[in-house]
Amino acid sequence: MAAITTENIRNIVLVGHNGAGKTTLAEAMLFKAGMTNRLGSVNDGTSVLDFTDEEKEKKSSYHSATCYLTHKGSHINIIDTPGASDFCGYAIGALAAVETAVVVVSAADGIGVNTRKMIERAREFGLATMIVVSRIDADTANPEELVGQIQESFGPEYVPVNLPANSAKSVVPCFPKGSGTPDFGDLDDAYTAAVEAVVSADDDLMEKYLGGEARDDEISDFAPQAVANGVITPILFVNSREDIGIAEVLDAIVDLAPSPLQGKKRTLVDDENEIELDPAGPDFVAQVFRVATDAKSNIKYSFFRVFSGVLDSSVSMKSTGEGKAVRAGQIQRLIGADHVDIDGAVSGDIAAVSKLDLHIGDVLFSKQGGKIAMPKFPEPMFALAIQSKGRGDDDKIGSALKRFVDEDPCFKVTRDPVMHELVIHGVGDLHVRSILARMSKQFKVEVDTKPPKIPYRETITTTAKNVEYTHKKQTGGAGQFARVFINMLPAERGEGYEFIDKIFGGAIDQAFRPSVDKGIKAQMTEGVLAGYPVVDVKVELIDGKTHPVDSKDIAFQIAGRGAFRDAFMRCKPVLLEPIVNVEVTSPAEFVGDLQGDLASRRGRPQGQDMLPGNMTVLKAVVPLAEVADYHSRLSSITAGQGSYAMEFSHYEAVPGNIEQQVIDQAKKATQSGDN
Repeated sequence: MAAITTENIRNIVLVGHNGAGKTTLAEAMLFKAGMTNRLGSVNDGTSVLDFTDEEKEKKSSYHSATCYLTHKGSHINIIDTPGASDFCGYAIGALAAVETAVVVVSAADGIGVNTRKMIERAREFGLATMIVVSRIDADTANPEELVGQIQESFGPEYVPVNLPANSAKSVVPCFPKGSGTPDFGDLDDAYTAAVEAVVSADDDLMEKYLGGEARDDEISDFAPQAVANGVITPILFVNSREDIGIAEVLDAIVDLAPSPLQGKKRTLVDDENEIELDPAGPDFVAQVFRVATDAKSNIKYSFFRVFSGVLDSSVSMKSTGEGKAVRAGQIQRLIGADHVDIDGAVSGDIAAVSKLDLHIGDVLFSKQGGKIAMPKFPEPMFALAIQSKGRGDDDKIGSALKRFVDEDPCFKVTRDPVMHELVIHGVGDLHVRSILARMSKQFKVEVDTKPPKIPYRETITTTAKNVEYTHKKQTGGAGQFARVFINMLPAERGEGYEFIDKIFGGAIDQAFRPSVDKGIKAQMTEGVLAGYPVVDVKVELIDGKTHPVDSKDIAFQIAGRGAFRDAFMRCKPVLLEPIVNVEVTSPAEFVGDLQGDLASRRGRPQGQDMLPGNMTVLKAVVPLAEVADYHSRLSSITAGQGSYAMEFSHYEAVPGNIEQQVIDQAKKATQSGDN
């Protein structure tokens, strides 16, 4: 093949709803281009892109996979991504590496939830988009109706550039205009719609077109820039299993998708400057968008996109946060799990290096570093607390979780020092269960799981004055003695804890006053009502007594603890619960049921917004304890078509009847030793 240049590179990511046919489309393109010697199948386990044991077993993509091919002299890099929203981190990360998002929509199933999300994310990130309508041969397929739904949902700029023909046994081109009779629509009308969309992106070209002076080749040459600008989004039709429309998709990628010179430009930001990266620039700059570890060899691969310069064996590169330059070692391209060594990667290309400690989002550079913006990842909201089943497995668990966090930008791990729990966070139940299954298979470690404890807090509502506590202990030798008097007052919500020394004179030696504060802080961490941390209180140390022999640090810590407990219970204590802002996106038909469900969870509505395509966003504030299981409930109500996001808002007092239940449960857990 001809040498790869930035101009002849096309970078695409296949996105869309689960089951739309993304991997099957990629397999068909690889086979059509001669990169594979047989058409890989997801269903029979021969797919080269769904290559992990988990994917073969589930017959679905759980991770992104890269591949490449050559068509009409162009080098096409393809990233195939999962369609399940639980694994959206891989798809979102891949947006960082491409100019064009090819959104695959099943003609049999229509526009799925993840279809909408990925189109929105691609647009928000500034990428060009194309639509490929798959499975046009399905019994329930109605391509004409689907085109109308796409245009209604996303805009009139979504225009067919070919149409099914011969009862979906072939396709005929609309742009450039071919010959034949489509199954629906009119070729002349479709051609005119595409041309007018393209020329609308350039005033001079529009003027020439209106004057009848624009040549067909001028319009075609400008089409990739029009696609990059978002004024036209091509729609194409395929039956991947029968090789219908595959050549036309490859042609469209070459002829209509923008090259790295035409598509979204990235900006390098350092402490002082913002520099738009020039694909033709001399200095090497790239970004890691994917990290994966081979389950058999345990070799870590870092996939990167070059935005400027060239990476080859002569380049010494640095990475984000690392001061030491390293050589890349062997540079590789991958088709699924298969590796091909290459001499280097030019600007615009996608490649991988191995055995380097790199992370998603890291910028690689030869001279000037900084940050390159990644797409926005959703906050993982589904959580499980985990605990090892076997002794001595903690190190294995730590190693496994570190690997999974490195590989998946939507998987997080937290250790709650107050609740004494190790908590894993994912997008949904399927996401987290997949991680646990991989932990079991790859690291041979099993864990018990349970819902994480709700991080309640304790506080007070009134004031207690002149509360006295004496600690006195005599054991035959030197004893312990401390007496303290305190006032306790509520602080403003979020103000925290304040210790005020109001002793005048030497009622308590100066050296022992910090001991009282230390004891109070320790008691606040342990809680008083139900074992949850105490927040937003002020304590005034007003008086006390010191023994010349028996007073010591530990005695005043204990006295501080005791005085705090007594005062706290006199101040009408209450439990506080975390309140979260929730946004639920769903088809409008489910709004009534969702509103009722949120109300049953003590949710308070905060309004709703309508979205294109008959979608609605409900906004509410809800206690976190009430939405711990919301993922499964939402899926049940909306038949899997709903999604939600939530973030912490504030703390509020728990209603009295619920407060007593929480206290009773905490006491029962303490008695049973479940800390």
